[in-house]
Amino acid sequence: MVIPTMSSVSGSSAPLRGSSSSFGAVATPAGAVIVTHPNRDKPVVQATRATVVLLLLLSAALVLIVTVGGWRVLEGAWIVQVAYILIYLTLAFFAARWNRGVLPVAAALAVLLLVFSLVAGPSWFARDKSGFVQPAIDAGVLGTITLLLVPVQMLLIAFAMRGFNQGWNIELERPAPASGARAYMDAPPPHPA
Repeated sequence: MVIPTMSSVSGSSAPLRGSSSSFGAVATPAGAVIVTHPNRDKPVVQATRATVVLLLLLSAALVLIVTVGGWRVLEGAWIVQVAYILIYLTLAFFAARWNRGVLPVAAALAVLLLVFSLVAGPSWFARDKSGFVQPAIDAGVLGTITLLLVPVQMLLIAFAMRGFNQGWNIELERPAPASGARAYMDAPPPHPA
């Protein structure tokens, strides 16, 4: 990303380089800088981001299976489950785009889903007896999938907080290659010590 420096924004008549009328061409002022994110290049940070996105997608898929499989017997809980699916897919999208702010939100929602799963899992096994309306997928299978959400949410909490501590948002500015050494020509000479 190229960002103009304060001298080029404050009203100086710095010439624009690379200005063009074609679509997609970017005009950069003479004192432009390039913003880099050094922490995003580390393999451990990239692995954490990929793991968070994978866990969010896996959680959404597991909740979708429970929702579709138990649709006939879910009273009003389907609204919460559909909301979780949509929110987790949205969080996965933003985490894939290096948005660090969604990580604590994902961790907080994972805590809630973990509690819901711990409470709902045994009740699916209780429906495995005669006299209950059977869902589209066997109640025992739905109970197993619901309890499988517990370790997935614990991993999501751990990796989301790990990613939050890795500093995905740290930015460094450096002169644009086109501006070369001219970016600091206006600076006064250093004083002797």
